Amino acid sequence: MYYASGNYEAFARPRKPEGVDAKRAYFVGAGLASLSSAVFMIRDGQMKGENITILERISLPGGALDGIRKPKKGFVLRGGREMEDHMECLWDCFRSIPSLEVEGASVLDEFYWLNKDDPNYSLRRQTEKQGRPVDSDGKFTLSAQAQKDLTRVFLATREEMEGKRINEVFGKDFLASNFWLYWRTMFAFEEWHSALEMKLYLHRFIHHVGGLPDFSALKFTRFNQYESLVLPMTRWLIDQGVTFEFDTEVTDVDFDITAARKRATRIHWLRDGVEGGVDLGPDDLVLMTIGSLVDNSDDGDHHTPARLDEGPAAAWDLWKKVARKDPAFGRPEVFCSSIPETKWESATVTTLDERIPEHIRRICGRDPLSGRTVTGGIVTARDSSWLLSWTVNRQPQFKAQDPGQVVVWVYALFSDVPGDYVKKSIQECTGEEIVQEWLYHMGVPAEEIPELAAGGATCVPVMMPYVTSFFMPRKAGDRPDVVPEGAQNFAFIGQFAETSRDCIFTTEYSVRTGMEAAYSLLGIERAVPEVWGSTYDVRALLDASARLRDGDPIKVPGPARVRSKLVDRLDDNQIGRLLEQAGLLRG
Repeated sequence: MYYASGNYEAFARPRKPEGVDAKRAYFVGAGLASLSSAVFMIRDGQMKGENITILERISLPGGALDGIRKPKKGFVLRGGREMEDHMECLWDCFRSIPSLEVEGASVLDEFYWLNKDDPNYSLRRQTEKQGRPVDSDGKFTLSAQAQKDLTRVFLATREEMEGKRINEVFGKDFLASNFWLYWRTMFAFEEWHSALEMKLYLHRFIHHVGGLPDFSALKFTRFNQYESLVLPMTRWLIDQGVTFEFDTEVTDVDFDITAARKRATRIHWLRDGVEGGVDLGPDDLVLMTIGSLVDNSDDGDHHTPARLDEGPAAAWDLWKKVARKDPAFGRPEVFCSSIPETKWESATVTTLDERIPEHIRRICGRDPLSGRTVTGGIVTARDSSWLLSWTVNRQPQFKAQDPGQVVVWVYALFSDVPGDYVKKSIQECTGEEIVQEWLYHMGVPAEEIPELAAGGATCVPVMMPYVTSFFMPRKAGDRPDVVPEGAQNFAFIGQFAETSRDCIFTTEYSVRTGMEAAYSLLGIERAVPEVWGSTYDVRALLDASARLRDGDPIKVPGPARVRSKLVDRLDDNQIGRLLEQAGLLRG
């Protein structure tokens, strides 16, 4: 497996790998990493679909990419994924998956046309004082010291950031800035999370710094992620002959490990209460999704709080068993041992009449029933004790929505803090109480809130104990390589496998690990796309620098005569022109 950029490798068709017809592949988990890896094995590795089996503990594919209507509860979205132009592996995959919505088009075509016709941007990123605009909205408000902190972290080595928390490398000025508010609510970072991952995010998305305040950097699917992404991919795989074994919990994987090599030899599973499994022969492969951000998720309803499930967690227990067999298989306890630091709660609100949509319209400046972009991303109530954010994507979000319904996704980064209206933590709240707190921060008159929350919407809260577990401070070796050294027939995929330069909590990361695993194990002679190199592009760096300064040009030090001479020397050369284009230098 190797990396490359440019369209030479992107447009090439690899030759059929030697011996691929004899190989069988077993995937543990039916999340995006497994689904995409199976696509690459069939499309680029020319493996027979009937030789691929996907084992999944629950009865649906998709993992964290979900969206479902639950009987007697309503629509449920545990989370949402933001996408952008430079998710090279993701788009490489979906260019080959037929759309279920547009005849003759791929999922990528459908997505591309949709976002051309309806580009994403927000008209209101944050509110305060019960739905009022924030005067500094759109500005990063980074002090000189906060800018220095950012620069220092950006230039630091990975090793310098290992094991450190964000609040250990950033000072109080940075943590009080709009930049941190935008950043933490968009990506779900907490102050105690990984400084290393914060650094990787800065590098990965430096080209989108300017789009953070208004979300013009982002793109979204037409419907929820299950219907827009998972369903078409699953249908294509089934059409190719892939077998899905649902309600099958993989409980362990055996290995034959020597100093020279490592081989997976058997998969153990539990199906309908009966133990079973399969022995792995010389041509058999196993690709394991390790860890899970949605393990032990629990949903309540409009009248019942979601439950915090701290009991056995199947995905984590499997990784722990596997990790005990070799130090190269990672250290799962680093990520799953502190639920108070990895949990938060989301809620899906479905409006039942026109009353709540009118308040949505007032805040975001758009008609939520237009079928086009509504909020453009999350709206954060910056003075919310819960640090509550909410978003309304294009409606309908579900094909089964009744006309006039609006599905809203709400989340709170702080799960244990009493609310401002309800006076309870979100994890103690029923769906109805969460709606009350949300309506309060939208500026609904207090006397109208109880009745509107009771009869104007239904709400399904979801508590996720491990939703930001991959953000826990980590060091080299805590996550296993996609294909560990010496591994002959297995790979680790998903958010807890280690790959080069990319960052987690993205669809791209899952697909990238799946692509690397497929290409490595089958010996596919085509490059995996390199992570977009904006961190090495001086134009992107200068533009980001200008935006981080809120348009304030660089102040050249020294006496006026010296400053003038220096500016004159920069004038009419390439460096000066780049600085001027970025707004960092003015004549």
